Amino acid sequence: MALAPLPGRLAPPPGRLTRLRRLPPVLPVVAVVALLALPVAPGADAGAGPADALSALVVVACVVRLLRARRRPLTPAAAVILGLPVLGLVPAALHAVPADAGITGLGRYLQVFVLVPAAVVLLLRDRADFRLLAWSFVGLALWQGAVGTHQYVTRTGASYQGRDVRAVGTFGVADVMGMATVVSFGLVCAVGLALGRGRPRERAVALACALLLPVPLALSFSRGAWIATAVTLAVQLLLAGARRAVRVAAAVLAAGVVLVGGLGVGTTMLRERIDSITRVADAPDQSVTDRYAMWAAALGMWRDRPLTGVGLKAFPEYRDAHASLALSSGSDTEGAGAAFRRQPLLSPHNMYLLVLGEQGLTGLLCLAGGWLAVLVCALRGLYRCRAAGGRGLDCALVACGLLVWQLVDFAYADIGGPSTVLTAVSLGLAAWWALPAAGRPGPPAPARRPVRGEAAPR
Repeated sequence: MALAPLPGRLAPPPGRLTRLRRLPPVLPVVAVVALLALPVAPGADAGAGPADALSALVVVACVVRLLRARRRPLTPAAAVILGLPVLGLVPAALHAVPADAGITGLGRYLQVFVLVPAAVVLLLRDRADFRLLAWSFVGLALWQGAVGTHQYVTRTGASYQGRDVRAVGTFGVADVMGMATVVSFGLVCAVGLALGRGRPRERAVALACALLLPVPLALSFSRGAWIATAVTLAVQLLLAGARRAVRVAAAVLAAGVVLVGGLGVGTTMLRERIDSITRVADAPDQSVTDRYAMWAAALGMWRDRPLTGVGLKAFPEYRDAHASLALSSGSDTEGAGAAFRRQPLLSPHNMYLLVLGEQGLTGLLCLAGGWLAVLVCALRGLYRCRAAGGRGLDCALVACGLLVWQLVDFAYADIGGPSTVLTAVSLGLAAWWALPAAGRPGPPAPARRPVRGEAAPR
């Protein structure tokens, strides 16, 4: 007599396995973005965090997935553009002093500019995955913006002009630019989603988020993020259509006149911070003076070694030999749960000059050349999208906006801190739109108008 099989619970039912396989492969990248909502320990150094560790696991999982699939994941052009920074990073890492700093710098640069962007390109399947990742940017920006606004209202933020009012979110004083970067990315994504041609409800929610996020961005007191965001939003409006850009600009100008002029919205510190943007050449404050001195030091390093630079992570070692006497010993940080601390100036706060000083002209051409190539391809894809009826216009505006914001902000900032991994993910989003992977079609080609006398296609 045959025994009946016992009902087992080890293997999941077939339906559950099917549902697991249908989950978007981009969810691990969304988890990387979500981990940036965790608070950073007060007083901790602005180094790698849980999101960086998870991003490394995402890269490893992506490599394993590609080995199992046994297919060429990228087109030759996409592989060349994404791997171009390696040509400048390897020589700069080999002659870095000390050598361990060069290895550390090489790993960080590869993570931010090569590996994580490539993983994002390979894990995104379609525009639905793209929108999911863009909405995760918006959600993180709303959370960090809410925390930053609470810090300003309750006077529990970072110290600014003797008051603990600077909104830094959960990043703390070790990464005062972190919240401004996150909120700026979220605002750019929200505007792109609102200007697209998606579902009306989704566009309305994106517009509401875009109207909320400028408040915490203003309370961050980050002049570089303000400038980069203003330039990016103007570019997005122009790319969406000239008529729409004029209408939105008129509405924003009228709202600004009513809020600031009529109702008096805006604190004295905020107005002084805005006015200081126009005085960076005539009467710069100490932070601007330090930045000019470090920019000059980076140029001095490049003049000494124009092709390969002084080596990765070597800027602090050569800074004092090239900086002027106007450079202070560091910047004061305090507040947001951290005690007073003198923060050393370890970078020129300009990504282009940092790369020029540490990697030389070779590194700058390879890194910035890859960014410009992605930007050109992304703009071409946006043109083809508009000519084909506007399908995917929101994705195009988000991709171009994120890249434009990063290229402008790099004139006032560089990489560093827990929020840096978000820069890598944003570059991956832009590269996905600009560089179609093998087996995935790119943006739709514009329809060809029939020539006079030729029958129109059915």
